[in-house]
Amino acid sequence: LLLPSSIAFSPPALISREKVCRDLHVLGSATETTGTGSYTLDGEKIRGPITPVGNFVLVRTKETVTASAGGILLPDQSKRRATEGEVVAAGPGRLHPHTGVRISCPVEPGQNVLYGLFDGTQIKYNDEDMQMIRDDDILLYYSGPMMTLENVTPCRDYLLVKVEKDKLETDSGIVVAASVTKDLEFCQGTVVKVGEGRMCSTGEFTPSPVGVGEFVKFRDYAGNDVKLGGEDFCCVRMVDILSVIPVEEE
Repeated sequence: LLLPSSIAFSPPALISREKVCRDLHVLGSATETTGTGSYTLDGEKIRGPITPVGNFVLVRTKETVTASAGGILLPDQSKRRATEGEVVAAGPGRLHPHTGVRISCPVEPGQNVLYGLFDGTQIKYNDEDMQMIRDDDILLYYSGPMMTLENVTPCRDYLLVKVEKDKLETDSGIVVAASVTKDLEFCQGTVVKVGEGRMCSTGEFTPSPVGVGEFVKFRDYAGNDVKLGGEDFCCVRMVDILSVIPVEEE
């Protein structure tokens, strides 16, 4: 059975569409939607622009890191994958599986987001590198050209914690060099920002159990490291906070 030429596509195009069909829709034709221009997805022409469904978010990724902390240029295979970008389009949000309440998307086009290193599906849309992520993958969002401590907002149930890196000493009192401890996971620090809360089944937010300024302990390997203004921070979910630690007043 031959398909009409207006909707026929080659086998490679079929593979590309199947790969992202659960993440997005192709709406109308290019002329119907904008009147001009053409659209491509993973190198294949499509009839119109794409729009994410559910709680998916389309992000235009920023450039990857090309140098180490010491200024050494990295080869292509050693470059860190980009995890920051601008929101191009966002779905309306997912429906709660039990109540049917729609949980709205926390970000909108034009905002910038930071997400996990291994989150999302990479696509090539209109010859640009983009990432299709879920709103649950977003750690921080902000407006403006670059991410700073002043303009970032933790997403939903995330907290931004300034990590406390104590000096490590051996039993004999010798201080361990920073170069030795740089890869260790530190899991305590001071809360500097909190998200609006954890979304419950009714669509309302459950507030954070800890507040700004409190010193907390969280689960090992539960956080996502973030560097802001040359200082170390960690994005941690509220459910991963183990306890509040009292500190001595100066």
